[in-house]
Amino acid sequence: MSTIVLPDLCDAHGELVSVLDPIFSGFGGIEAFGGPAVTIKCFEDNSLVAEQVTRPGSGRVLVVDGGGSLRCALLGDNLAQQAADNGWAGVLVYGCVRDVEILAGIELGVQALAPHPRRSVKRGVGELDVPVTFAGVTIRPGDHVYADANGVIVSPEALALPG
Repeated sequence: MSTIVLPDLCDAHGELVSVLDPIFSGFGGIEAFGGPAVTIKCFEDNSLVAEQVTRPGSGRVLVVDGGGSLRCALLGDNLAQQAADNGWAGVLVYGCVRDVEILAGIELGVQALAPHPRRSVKRGVGELDVPVTFAGVTIRPGDHVYADANGVIVSPEALALPG
């Protein structure tokens, strides 16, 4: 993929783009990433995240609506490495991540609200491929999510990079 620069994408495709509230920080070894969304809605239970990262990512972005919980992490180094190894472009977490020093060295885009040292529970609770709404935007399965140091945007279709 060419270099993703969100300001350029917003300028070129303003009418198609929804911009998420600027509440996310980058934690992965890849700063700029993008691709079609696979969505998960879960709360303090990363069972579906663990399941999805073992599947072929094919350049997609795993969008995890963790309800904005700041009480545990939904992604850590082991799951992030599996995602990278299986071809995921990135993971967007409306919640926390952990093992941030290790995440920074993994070839995966990771954006989340904050770090947290506690892992989540695994009860098998959550929903896959459902519309999720957070940070002022609804993301549907198959929408295209793009992220870099400038923020996160969503479009119902793939965006051509200017230039």
